Amino acid sequence: MSQKAHEKGHHVERDTLDEGSRLDSVSVVQRAWTFLSNRGKTGLLRARGSVLSALQMTVAGVGAYAFAERVLGHQGPIFAAVAAMIALGFSREPQLRRVLEIALGCTLGILIGDLTLYVLGTGFHVAFFVVFVSVLLARILDPGPMFAMQMGLQALLVVMLPAPEGGPLTRSADAVVGGIIALIITVLTPKDPRRKPARDLERIADELATSLHETAAGVRDGDSRQAWHALIRCRSLQPKIDEATHATRSARELSQYSPTHRRHRHEARRLSDTVEQLDLAVRSMRIVSRRTTSMLDHGAIDSEGAMGLSAALDEVAEATTMLSQAVADPGAQTSRMTSAQNALGAAAASFHPQKLGAVTFEAETVVLLMRSLVIDLLEATGLSHDDATLYLPDLHTDHR
Repeated sequence: MSQKAHEKGHHVERDTLDEGSRLDSVSVVQRAWTFLSNRGKTGLLRARGSVLSALQMTVAGVGAYAFAERVLGHQGPIFAAVAAMIALGFSREPQLRRVLEIALGCTLGILIGDLTLYVLGTGFHVAFFVVFVSVLLARILDPGPMFAMQMGLQALLVVMLPAPEGGPLTRSADAVVGGIIALIITVLTPKDPRRKPARDLERIADELATSLHETAAGVRDGDSRQAWHALIRCRSLQPKIDEATHATRSARELSQYSPTHRRHRHEARRLSDTVEQLDLAVRSMRIVSRRTTSMLDHGAIDSEGAMGLSAALDEVAEATTMLSQAVADPGAQTSRMTSAQNALGAAAASFHPQKLGAVTFEAETVVLLMRSLVIDLLEATGLSHDDATLYLPDLHTDHR
């Protein structure tokens, strides 16, 4: 009887193990399917956002090759296509200065190869010299490792491939053609150069408004963790600010030199000024959040001061949201920017320690730091520093 029970238990254990193995297999398949599905969706979204860039690269490469072959009469001008595609690069917002630098770098790399080939001839020692010099030149012109690799590869191909029928400098001429076509496509691109910097600025302002709301909630609830979360959020904004700075610089260059976007040059300049002031505002917000965290940890604010300061922080946050909406549409931002300016000015009028009931040294410090933040935001709306300070109450006046 005990043997049968033992056998039965053994069968049950084996069935349990088999069932567990099947469940593990199903789980592995589900995880793999989820992973592949997410990668596929991400790839499709990335491809959809890169249609214009892919079209630009295609036109640049094929157009440069066709021009060098049909117009200049060069045989197999592959370096024209290569130079055009590398100079244009695969980015949503080609930067004119970057395209020019890479175009010159590619041309110089091929020119070095052509001249070395003409003077020293072919051979592995010549290839070694040309590739070494080209890679060092690439590092001078561009910090990207991909550019150095491409330039070194082109120099190697110039030396190792047979010389074309048109002479030793034919490939250099092809590279010039490719670079010029890449520049023309960059200048005449139909994409609005203001779109990306405006989108970046909108996100930065929204995150800043969220940080202000979090800090206000922390003051209202006496919870320093919320103010600390606001500090972490502001610290994470720096890469976005750097990206926005890069995008506004690109927008200014394109609007300055492109005939199709020259009418946007004043708006591009205004976006550039806005990102500088928002950068300062985010830096000011980091200090505010850090000092607020310390104030709450030490209980250095009473209930009356907490209510006044949290309400003022929320008011600035709402005005910052209006600023976000204004920068989101550069073409029609004048009226919205004026509304954001008025809202920030109204909020600024309350930032006096006595008005907000800040009776401790730490609470007064937070209020004074918020004055600097509001000034940064007012300047982001287009006001000068002197005009922005007029909205703040005079600290030497008794507001009790």
